[in-house]
Amino acid sequence: MLSGGGARGAAHVGVLKVLEEMHVPIDAIAGTSMGAVVGGLYASGLSAGEIEKLMTSTDWQEAFRGWPAREDLSLRRKQEDDTFLVKFPLGLHGGHVILPKGLIQGQKLTEILRRLTLPVARTNRFDDLPTPFRAVATDLENGAAVIMDSGDLTSAMRASVSAPGVFAPFERDGRALVDGGLVDNVPVDIARAMHVDVLIVVDVGFPLLQLKQLSSAPLISNQMLAILIQRSSQAQLATLTPTDVLIQPPLGSISSFDFGAVRKAMATGEVAARTHAGQLANLAVGLQEMQSYAQQRAARRAPSPVIDFVRVDPESEKYVPPAAGELFKALEGKPLDAQEAQEAVTALYGRGRLDLLDYRVIGDGDRYGLALDARPVWHGPDYMRFGLNLQDDLKGGATYNAAVRFVVSDITRNSGEWVTDLQIGSSSLASTELFLPLAQYSGWFVMPHVQTLARDAYVVQDQELLAEYRIHTFDYGADFGRQFGNWGELRTGVYRQEGHYSLKIGDPTDPNVVNLTQDPFDTTNIFVRATYDRLDDINFPHRGQQATLQWTGIRNTSGPAQTADQVTLNYIGARTFGRNTLVLSASGGMTLQDHVTDLNLQFPLGGFLNLSGLRANSIFGPQFGIARLIYYRQIGRGGPSWLDVPTYLGASLEAGNVWATRSEASFGNTQKNGSVFIGMDTLLGPLYIASGFDTHGNQQFYLFLGRSF
Repeated sequence: MLSGGGARGAAHVGVLKVLEEMHVPIDAIAGTSMGAVVGGLYASGLSAGEIEKLMTSTDWQEAFRGWPAREDLSLRRKQEDDTFLVKFPLGLHGGHVILPKGLIQGQKLTEILRRLTLPVARTNRFDDLPTPFRAVATDLENGAAVIMDSGDLTSAMRASVSAPGVFAPFERDGRALVDGGLVDNVPVDIARAMHVDVLIVVDVGFPLLQLKQLSSAPLISNQMLAILIQRSSQAQLATLTPTDVLIQPPLGSISSFDFGAVRKAMATGEVAARTHAGQLANLAVGLQEMQSYAQQRAARRAPSPVIDFVRVDPESEKYVPPAAGELFKALEGKPLDAQEAQEAVTALYGRGRLDLLDYRVIGDGDRYGLALDARPVWHGPDYMRFGLNLQDDLKGGATYNAAVRFVVSDITRNSGEWVTDLQIGSSSLASTELFLPLAQYSGWFVMPHVQTLARDAYVVQDQELLAEYRIHTFDYGADFGRQFGNWGELRTGVYRQEGHYSLKIGDPTDPNVVNLTQDPFDTTNIFVRATYDRLDDINFPHRGQQATLQWTGIRNTSGPAQTADQVTLNYIGARTFGRNTLVLSASGGMTLQDHVTDLNLQFPLGGFLNLSGLRANSIFGPQFGIARLIYYRQIGRGGPSWLDVPTYLGASLEAGNVWATRSEASFGNTQKNGSVFIGMDTLLGPLYIASGFDTHGNQQFYLFLGRSF
């Protein structure tokens, strides 16, 4: 019998390992919450060692994060994440803001449990599993205990672990279910009802905090819940007999939410089980009998069935587009492949319209198929996202931007979007666009757009500000392109731009300051852009690559604007070794014409990770290049990022410069800079406290929030 306890439930795995080593067979298993997850995986035929390998994997850590993994998102959603770094969107419906039902929707966890339990996917009665099993959940509507002994194993585990406020309630058999620990955290009675002779009870329940630790309303609320759970648990434990075995691993301060401490919890579980070696030895069997027991468990794990059809659950039909059948058609006529099924799920889920997309094996006579189950996104289909950016050099020079995006989804049958962005700060922006896919999943799209933008441009000499201009532009046009899966895009477009300059700071009579305020300008711009994106995280990447290559042609110019052709390249690549990550990043821009003086066509450098020893945007030119080698080490455990903020200690080496002509550009005349920093992956975006320096003795200090390279 395995109790609930969140991340503390990893101790169950350590206990199971000792039971296997001591040749103690388990005839039945009942569990609540994390105990139901560990127990359900064991009941499906997995060994304790296999479960341990899972729970120490990267996938398991990511399963308890509050948003989908970036690699699962569509390219459209990845592009949105690049700018709008505040992690949680807010829903919009009927003029009201909608808050989430839970911090974690649970898609990743469901995917993992589904993949691991496929060999028993055709088993409907939990008594027919390799080890008979029961899971406990709570009916959110009436508070009743729900004992799950049949149906879909994955959904039973997911329902039992859905802690209120953390996980969204899980719908199963028409009920909204939450964590079973609310009603029966130590289900001794349920295990006893499975007709076993001796109970081995593993209690990893919720410890009470001391008075000095109860320093906030959330902690006090959690303490009240822990008191209620403990009272129920003590009543269950009081029914144990002298022949039963009670194991209570001393998990100390390990939090129920600290999924970065699973190794420690498992080791503690092992030690605790060995202290009961005498009692457990009385339950052990011989080697031959234990081998026979293991063979019987393995025999009940069947090969994947041949999939003859794919159906959408009737309640999910309105959330799953008709074209989704094309994604799953490749699964028909052959044994179910978990990887193929997952790729199809990811392609549909990554569009951002669903909180949950799951499948289960169903039987229809002697034929087997997949039933698709979908739940609409809690905030949708319309929502808003937020973005923040702040850079302060701690010398009085500060810039900031605050942005909000409004998304109206599904405006066409092919999942078109109407997107409106508003931004205030150093760059003020208002824009709107229509993203119109030409056919569902074809990748082809057209996107008309309109934008007005005001941004700052600087004239700096020897790190001293001579003038600051405000560049005001208004542009309108249309893009056309194709997206390739969720990793690439080829796009072209044309837009008309009209604008003017205004001088904010500086003397227009100064010969070093060119007066650009007299004439407005307008241009016709054409561009072609190729994008590749398989980066796992935009804030602190750990693996993958991202690259963008663009050509822009500026034509039909008037006023101070100049005809030009510019080519830009941006690249990021990351590799991680344990807690250590290396990032190689490079950016460059080239103007094909000489003698380009138009301030609107200059590339700026300077600022954190953009020649960190120089003040922000302090050098500029029509040609630029910079390469960065960035190292950071995770020094905070970084459990679920809605609770434990991942923290990094890092440094960078940077080499780059700007040039007036292409012939001047060479590595020999680049400026060499570096930085040291502490970075935190917060809910508002990446936050850095940094110091930058160069080979000339310049030094800058930064407080930086937002993307920096």
